[in-house]
Amino acid sequence: MNSELRDRTLALAGVFQACALVRRLAHEGQLDPGPFRVSIESVLISDAPDVPSVYGGLKGVRLGLEVLANLFQPPHQAQDAEIAKYVLAILHLERRLAKRQDLLDLLAQGIQRAQSQAEHFDTVHENIIASLAQTYQQTISTLPPKIVVSGTQGHLMAQGNPERVRALLLAAMRSAVLWRQKGGRRWQILFQRKAQSRMAQTLLQSVA
Repeated sequence: MNSELRDRTLALAGVFQACALVRRLAHEGQLDPGPFRVSIESVLISDAPDVPSVYGGLKGVRLGLEVLANLFQPPHQAQDAEIAKYVLAILHLERRLAKRQDLLDLLAQGIQRAQSQAEHFDTVHENIIASLAQTYQQTISTLPPKIVVSGTQGHLMAQGNPERVRALLLAAMRSAVLWRQKGGRRWQILFQRKAQSRMAQTLLQSVA
């Protein structure tokens, strides 16, 4: 197995997973507890020995792998296009973020604050989600163009959901940074889509 492609695919699946959770929350008002926890915890993990460990193993990013594996397989669905739109927006903002040391410093401080809170609260406790959401607002949300999440207004504005959406977008950015560190480039999304899809399918088979 190509380890470089594996790592890039896992990190990209992390982006897709967080964005898929954002879409479902916005349209259905629901979250898959397992993938949600993994996405949030991936932000808090700063010293993982390898890429799978960021997600607690391959199973942790299974949802993202499924979305990624199906994205380039017909028939295409509207929800796939919406998730892809969020992913591409995150990858675009990652490049802007990388050029802003002031925002990177704020981001690191915010994550450290959440890590400290995780010593006293469950990692998906509302206090930690609110803290990560605030960090997103102070950093990534200040960069143009802002990500506009589509969905049902009632779900988007329900108590705690705005914070969950922002925390998940921060998780998507964390995976985008990891993807870039492992050699990910935006042109690969288009020109290596078949290889990425095949790798995602292979990884899914290993956790079936």
